[in-house]
Amino acid sequence: MSVTTSMIDDGRVIAIKVSGRFDFSVHPDFRNAYEHLPNTVTHYIVDLSDASYLDSSALGMLLLLRDHAGGDSASIEIQQCNPDVRKILTISNFDQLFVIS
Repeated sequence: MSVTTSMIDDGRVIAIKVSGRFDFSVHPDFRNAYEHLPNTVTHYIVDLSDASYLDSSALGMLLLLRDHAGGDSASIEIQQCNPDVRKILTISNFDQLFVIS
């Protein structure tokens, strides 16, 4: 499991990629991926293309990211989910809070 970040579009977009199990064990790394960014970041991408599993703590981490990014006005996109991960996000109504593509 790992969390990596990359800046895109002159620092206005941050891409956070989670590989392996997205669970409580990645909490510190996931939080560090976005907490100390410059104020220039306006859009967040969470890439789950290599995430094999997602649990309730991962849902909580996504909500913390949403709060940090501005709550209802946050611009967060969750990308490339496998069918199992997408199903969990949909059942949890996260498609109402995030753009899931």
